[in-house]
Amino acid sequence: MAIVVFDLPAFKSAYPEFAGVADPALQQYFAQAEQLVNNTDNSRVSSITERTLLLSLLVAHVAKMRLSAASGGGLVGRVSSATEGSVSVSADMGPTTNTQAWYIQTTYGADYWALTAKYRTFHYRR
Repeated sequence: MAIVVFDLPAFKSAYPEFAGVADPALQQYFAQAEQLVNNTDNSRVSSITERTLLLSLLVAHVAKMRLSAASGGGLVGRVSSATEGSVSVSADMGPTTNTQAWYIQTTYGADYWALTAKYRTFHYRR
C-alpha cells in the first residue's frame, strides 16, 4: 500500500475556487485531513484512489470553512424560512448527529460524510 502525497496543482485544478488560497494554508489543511483519515499503510481505506478523494474533500471542506469564517460566515443547511422586509433568513440542517454536524456544513464535507458511511459500521473480527 502507499500513502497519499498532497498534489497542490491537482487539488487546485479539481477545486478551482481555492486557487487563490496560499499553498502553505492548503498544506496545513491536508495535515488536518490526515488526522481524520489515516494516511498510512494501516488505513482502513485501502484504495489509494479513494483515500486521495477523501483527503481532497476534507481539504476542500476545511478551506471552505476558513473562507466562510473570514468573510463573516455563510449560510449552512437548507433555507427553512425567509422574510423580505428587513431581510431575515433561517437555515436548518435537519436531524443530525453531533459527529455529522461538522461535516455537513459544506457540500465537500457532506460528500465526504456520505462516501465514508461504509467505514462507520461495526466490523466483527474473530
